[in-house]
Amino acid sequence: GLKNPQISRLGTPLWTYTKKKAREDIMKFARELLELYKKRSVAKRPPYPADALEKEIWDKFEYEETASQKRALEEIFRDFAKDEPMERLLVGDVGFGKTEVALRAALRVALAGKQVALLAPTTILADQHAELFKKRLEDFGIEVERFTRLESEKRARKILEKLSQSSVDILIGTHRILSKDLEFKNLGLLIIDEEQRFGVRQKETLKKKYPAVDILYLSATPIPRTLAFSFSKIRPLSEISDPPEGRRPIMTFVLPQSEKIIREAVAREISRGGQVYFLSPRIRKIPAILERLEKIFPKTKKAVLHGRMSEQELIKTMREFREGKIKILIATTIIENGLDISSVNTLVAEDATRLGLAEAHQLRGRIGRGDRQAFAYFLYPSKKLPPRSAGRLEA
Repeated sequence: GLKNPQISRLGTPLWTYTKKKAREDIMKFARELLELYKKRSVAKRPPYPADALEKEIWDKFEYEETASQKRALEEIFRDFAKDEPMERLLVGDVGFGKTEVALRAALRVALAGKQVALLAPTTILADQHAELFKKRLEDFGIEVERFTRLESEKRARKILEKLSQSSVDILIGTHRILSKDLEFKNLGLLIIDEEQRFGVRQKETLKKKYPAVDILYLSATPIPRTLAFSFSKIRPLSEISDPPEGRRPIMTFVLPQSEKIIREAVAREISRGGQVYFLSPRIRKIPAILERLEKIFPKTKKAVLHGRMSEQELIKTMREFREGKIKILIATTIIENGLDISSVNTLVAEDATRLGLAEAHQLRGRIGRGDRQAFAYFLYPSKKLPPRSAGRLEA
């Protein structure tokens, strides 16, 4: 948050107490986790067999699964065929189709009469997932609802009531899903998208409440703790290793900042009818960037996106961008997770030395989602790139 942590002088009674309290809290939480894992090790639930309607629905999907997507689904469905809860990590590079696998897994559980919860780290991503799942599944009688801070009090009450009556098949939301007032009548599957964005306690909340729930974690950049679980065979791992058909590698450039490069990169994308992400490392720099782009491209519609905007503004701006009404989106790293817009194929990142390795990788993954050649420009402000920054960007 924005609150500065209290700093204690080493060797003082306060510092000794702080360390002791932290150690006690860690041990207490560890005991809670141990008890939870013990409960899950003996938990049972009915298997989820393939439904006759599933194949019919799959045949109407426009996307053909890749070989590794099929393999991942087979592994998940083998887990579903057992009478014990699944806990599986699904990894794959950005844009390789983890959401597609999650959607098909959610469909099987919903057709078996169980409820599904999909947890996303941001309202923007939750809204995108809700739109996608509704578009793909509601024609087949699958009830999909979004549950975030955007919902009015009246709407939230209605969703909670439907959820408790099992009238909602798939609930998609942010941390709001973890609220104490939210009760699933028959939760079968929890999908955690961008799992690296959630803390341990957050990820364990619904597991603690529903010990027999199946869990599918999705990530392109899993944290070490998550990988350790999989490498030690505690949590099985499925990997999506090949891109969708027709996908081209993104052309990536690491260059000194230049108005000429920016003008040419943006103009090329706009001239072919595409859209551009223009990344600003700091919110306070956005007005200056907007002013510069207004001078270069006065007739092109632009918008800004950052974390200090209201949730309603964020969703409105992203929907207009997704519909193609906005051509240049000047944004902070708020766009790094999960956004999938195939018409955006140029990314310009100013002062890219401020980006971490995982951030840069995730941001580049926002483009190149279709069959068009995509271009990523990571620009640094001086003529000489610091060695550490160079290592991150070259990686």
